[in-house]
Amino acid sequence: MQGLPFSKAFSLEGETALITGGGTGLGRAIAHAFVEAGARVILSGRRPEPLETACRELGPSASYAIYDVAQTTEACSFISGLRERFGRISILVNNAGNHFKKDAMETGEQEFRHLMDTHVTGAWALSKAVAPCMIEAGRGSILFTASMASLFGLPRVFAYTTAKSAIIGMVRSLAVDLSPKGIRVNAIAPGFIETDISRRALAGDPERKARILGRNPMGRLGTPDEIGWSAVFLCSPAASYINGVILPIDGGILIGF
Repeated sequence: MQGLPFSKAFSLEGETALITGGGTGLGRAIAHAFVEAGARVILSGRRPEPLETACRELGPSASYAIYDVAQTTEACSFISGLRERFGRISILVNNAGNHFKKDAMETGEQEFRHLMDTHVTGAWALSKAVAPCMIEAGRGSILFTASMASLFGLPRVFAYTTAKSAIIGMVRSLAVDLSPKGIRVNAIAPGFIETDISRRALAGDPERKARILGRNPMGRLGTPDEIGWSAVFLCSPAASYINGVILPIDGGILIGF
């Protein structure tokens, strides 16, 4: 990367990124930042409405495809279809996810399996399906959306915490397996971020909001843009020697007392 100008170091110009769960929430914020950085983005999800809305907002650099990451047997055919439509995929963002609030004793086997299929098995299947075109090109970047639940226990989200913790192991193992072939694998681990969902939830629970902010040295929630630009960095040439990293984006909650 020697001699690369600053504007190119943080650019995604010429890249094609597949972002799962890209129609809403943090996936949409990542898509917005990627487009601003020059990438073409393909958003995937189960429902067309939010994907269509996001693509209208993002403009001509955005397209979408319907796909349920939990349907892991369809991963290879899905990626094959995207390659026919868009050519090589150079960035994969494994962002799609779901969660429910139950502790370990309340969680049923089927709902546990479905959440693991979405977060873990689905992300592995897509990573495995997209890796050959990256290997063929000699380069690529795979980014996972982990969570602060990957790094410490949170109450009443047993299945979610288990799945997000598994992602850390997957990132590190994939990084070891794929980086000799030119593919970097990393993850972002967002803390409490101010989205429409969190805003509504915390508005009705001021005591919980006070507890959350009390643990944060910066004393505020993060913004979706801060997640998006962190994702851009990890997928850009500026991060070309960063591999197997779990990047907390939490305002310092992990290092606070």
